[in-house]
Amino acid sequence: MSLEFQYKGVRIRVLKGDITKVKADAIVNPANSLMIMGGGVAGAIRRVEGEEIEKEAMKHAPVPVGDAVVTRAKRLKAKYVIHAPTMERPAMRTTKEKVEMATKAALKKAFKLRIKSIAFPGMGTGVGGLDYYEAALVMVDSIRDHIDHTHHLSEVFLVAYDDKLYKAFKKACERFFSNPQKQEASSHIREPSGHHL
Repeated sequence: MSLEFQYKGVRIRVLKGDITKVKADAIVNPANSLMIMGGGVAGAIRRVEGEEIEKEAMKHAPVPVGDAVVTRAKRLKAKYVIHAPTMERPAMRTTKEKVEMATKAALKKAFKLRIKSIAFPGMGTGVGGLDYYEAALVMVDSIRDHIDHTHHLSEVFLVAYDDKLYKAFKKACERFFSNPQKQEASSHIREPSGHHL
């Protein structure tokens, strides 16, 4: 299941599935400042990459909300993982302001890496407890602002682990972008493996 939007030459694709299986230059981990990779997206990434990725990320800790660190991926479809904290400690509640800061920090790292494609999960929508649509609006607005000002991107993926988040991403994109195109199949992602991110 996927939907594509266009904005100033950039494809914004809403997908349902497992972000660890997305083919992109980088995927974003909505981390905590301590870089402990427990559950959610972080846990899914750690299960694929192994404990080495957590050890590498923790070398940079503590990482404040509004900053991000990058580790190279070895077993993922992506080349890099951008760890952008949405909270200071594991399993904290977060806010839309922190999600905005984390999204912008990830995009800033993507710009420095000169990457062409980046995949975001629902930032702050897991243990962070943020409303799906509220998080999606903040994320999509930050992505649009980034494209408006400076970027190297050709493709942005918004990856939903369930139908509710997919619909929230879709609704947010419809508010900021136009001309969605349904994609019957995607070569960028496999079907969900069954675990809940």
